[in-house]
Parts: sequence; C-alpha cells; structure tokens
Amino acid sequence: MKIIIQRVSKASVSIDSQIVGAIEKGLMLLVGVGPEDKQEDVDYMVGKIVNMRIFSDDQDKMNLSVQDVKGSILSISQFTLYANTKKGKRPAFTGAASPELARQIYDNFNQALSAHCPVQKGQFGADMQVSLVNDGPVTIILDSKNR
Repeated sequence: MKIIIQRVSKASVSIDSQIVGAIEKGLMLLVGVGPEDKQEDVDYMVGKIVNMRIFSDDQDKMNLSVQDVKGSILSISQFTLYANTKKGKRPAFTGAASPELARQIYDNFNQALSAHCPVQKGQFGADMQVSLVNDGPVTIILDSKNR
C-alpha cells in the first residue's frame, strides 16, 4: 500500500457537486493499493497512521497523534499513486491492484481505521473532487513495502 498523509484543518470530498465526506481537524489520506497487498499491509499502515505524532502539543512540537487530538480521517482511494512514468508522456497504472482486490483492501483499511477514530471516505472508483486545507503544511508518504 502507498498512502499520502496530509495533516488538515478541514477537508472534504464531493461527487457531482455533492459532499459525500467531510472532516475538520485530522488527516486526509490518499490510499493506493498494490497487487501484492494483504491484511498485513493494512494492519501495518493503520498502526502507523493512528499513532503517528504529527500534531503539535502545547509547546508547538509535533508530539500528538490523530487520536490524541480527537481528530478524524478522510480516506480517499487513489490508484494513481501506482503510476509508472518511466516511458512516454502518459502514465501507466498497471502497477495498481485490480479493482476487486483494491476495493477489498481499501474497505478493510477503512474499517480498521474506524476502530481508532472517526472515518469519512470518498466513493471507490468515482470521479471525486477533493478540497483541503493542509495544516503546516504537513505531508508524509508511507509505503507498506518500505518499512
């Protein structure tokens, strides 16, 4: 799995001009699933994300997790994280998982996250518009195969 984490003061996702998910303070995640991903990858990523200390404490040090600040998560499926741009001008996405596997892993991931904090999400496979206010900015890239 590849995940882009962005610390946000607010974020939302819309489909056909209708908001389908929105959060205030928390994390906005772009979630890509690879063909070799399994439940082990989900468990690793969830543990990293919910415990990652990237929110500021009262001394302005990044020392608090999304759970500590009682934040929420907005999770967006994002197969384009597996884009191969080595040849030509148009990216290839053959490195992403099949839609069936990706949906299953993405759903498992969101369900596991929701055991730790509130989770909003986009719609798998839909054309979505994402709005966010990146707080910091803080943006972190996680790859479950690069531990």
